[in-house]
This record gives sequence, C-alpha cells and structure tokens, in this order.
Amino acid sequence: MRAQLVLFDGFDPLDVIAPYEVLYAGGLASGGAVTVELVSAEGPREVVSGIGGLALKASAQLAPERADLVLVPGAAGRVGDADDAPGGDSVRPVLARAVASELTRLLKAAMDDSGVTVATVCGGSLVLALAGLLEGRRATTHHQGTDLLEAAGATAVAARVVDDGDLVTGAGVTSGLDLGLYLLEREVGPQVAHAVEQLFAHERRGVVWSDRGPAPVAL
Repeated sequence: MRAQLVLFDGFDPLDVIAPYEVLYAGGLASGGAVTVELVSAEGPREVVSGIGGLALKASAQLAPERADLVLVPGAAGRVGDADDAPGGDSVRPVLARAVASELTRLLKAAMDDSGVTVATVCGGSLVLALAGLLEGRRATTHHQGTDLLEAAGATAVAARVVDDGDLVTGAGVTSGLDLGLYLLEREVGPQVAHAVEQLFAHERRGVVWSDRGPAPVAL
C-alpha cells in the first residue's frame, strides 16, 4: 500500500503524525508492504502547521496516480491575519484557503480513481466537503464541523471511524491512531495491525461504522 499524507499551510500536525507513525510501523511489520510519504499540492517544500510554527517537509507532490491511499488532515490554530476569522473561528478560513489551491483538483482526481482510498482525520473531511467532493457520502469529522458536512450534502455519522468504501474518515484529532490501525487491518491484515497496536500500547476505541449488515431498530 502506497500512502501519501497531504500537508497544507495550517494543517494540524497530530492529524498527520499519528497516522504517519502507525502506517510507517505497519510497513516495518509487514516487510515493506506499506510505504508512506509526506506530500503537498505544490510539490517538495516546508509546510508550516497551524500550531506554534511547527513545520514538516513534503518530499513530493501529491500524485493520486501513484498512490493507493491519500490521507488528508484537518487544520489547527490560526494562519494569516486575525481578521480572517470572524467570531474567533480560526480553522475554517485555513480550510477554505487549502480548498482554493491546487489541492482541490488533485483530491478530486483521487476521489474519482476507484483504485485509491481517500482517508481523512478530523477536519480533513471538511476539506473534501468544502471542495464539493462529499455529496451523498457518509463521513465523520470533529463534532464542531458536523454542520459543514451536512451542508455539503454528506451524511454525518457520529462514529470514531467511518468506512464508506473508498472513503474512510476519522473523527477528532486523536482518531488518527484508530484510523491508521483500521487501515492497516483492512488493507494489510489484522496480525500486522495488532503488532503495531501493541507497539504503540494503544487500544482502538469504538466500532468502525460501515454500511454493512442489518440496520438497527430503535433502542
């Protein structure tokens, strides 16, 4: 599995680092069945996160045609002028700037490619929503962004991880660990996922929601 983790100005670092470490460890545990790289829409560059000026380096341009998995993080903190964020909401303007970039075209290419799974952590699903790429899809996000998902025509599911086929989304920021482990289990196998889970001393939380099996009756 070739995984590309997307960086954009103002990204949330934990949204990237948690699944990066899980997937990288999965590559070691599987003898190289998983590779991971950090990418940006613009190509190799240093990308500044939205927390304390922390930066990560993208080593390549996002290229869905050579990926099996494209993972999109959410945003954090404030980027740009304080006046960009009426009412103190500093995240949505960051997401809007990302959507206004070349990133949207590349993410659409990934979503249109049946051989690519697109995954998101936290507000990463809002990037897709703002880009008009989630209509009719089931997804989750940070609880503060549910309104944006619904406004974009998606069905918001209150679950830690939501599997909608070639779209797999994680809820709040720490769900990146659970999402990464689930992707390892789904794409590589449960034994590799279990080995990485033990390495990180992290027990996954919650049931992964998917559109399989009978619908529940009211409880």
